[in-house]
Amino acid sequence: MPECHTIPCLLSPWSEWSDCSVTCGKGMRTRQRMLKSAAELGDCNEELEQAEKCMLPECPIDCELTEWSQWSECNTSCGKGHMIRTRMIKTEPQFGGAACPETVQRTKCRVRKCLRGPGVEKRRWKEAR
Repeated sequence: MPECHTIPCLLSPWSEWSDCSVTCGKGMRTRQRMLKSAAELGDCNEELEQAEKCMLPECPIDCELTEWSQWSECNTSCGKGHMIRTRMIKTEPQFGGAACPETVQRTKCRVRKCLRGPGVEKRRWKEAR
């Protein structure tokens, strides 16, 4: 029997790599090639697609805050004062993410009028006893 020679399959050149599958962070990209003609006297086992990891700059992470606390009590027992409420930062902004808004708010409060005059101190002293 005459010797058999296989003729390999013919493939197109690889395409350019695709864009990364994400716009930021870790993703994948691919490239392909086409089968131009099948192998004679054999199989074509060449790969037609390749994939690889790609890395773009990190995705921006916006500031994240807890809900507001309840308003505090008025800081005075009479007259004008203020109350505050707060919230905590759960996630600091990173990689150009949105900055944190205010974490403390203050508002005015007014409790009953303060008593004034020379006899007031004596009355308070008596009430305290």
